[in-house]
Amino acid sequence: MYKNILVPTDGSPLSRAAAEKAIKLAKTVGAKITAFFAAPAATPVLYKGLLPVGLMTTTEHKALVEKAAAQHLGYIGNLAKKAGVPFKATHCTDEYPASAILKAAKKEKCDLIYIASHGHTGFRKTLLGSQTTKVLADSPIPVLVHR
Repeated sequence: MYKNILVPTDGSPLSRAAAEKAIKLAKTVGAKITAFFAAPAATPVLYKGLLPVGLMTTTEHKALVEKAAAQHLGYIGNLAKKAGVPFKATHCTDEYPASAILKAAKKEKCDLIYIASHGHTGFRKTLLGSQTTKVLADSPIPVLVHR
């Protein structure tokens, strides 16, 4: 069935729940998990909502990305290890998370993308998050959406 399942994460509770279910699926079908995190590219001005709140250097941004990637991907890695499922973690910086997810799936030769219906930017009342919708629309491989 599936051999390599890409699990994108943004660290949100729903993406963590999706990772847990993806690992159960991987264990059942004998697949490996490739966890993926796409961080936004560095900008000199930091925003909270629509208001600028400070400045950050590219070095500071890189350190934050590495810390977030280690945290989010480490969570999935620990779950996979406990379940005895082969695991790989990868991350990048990209302005377009959906595009980055599709590139990662191709690069890692994944045959399924297991993604949360929405993440930190999603709303509970929204049917699907914008990144998930884009992945569904453009993916050449099957996509399983966790709700």
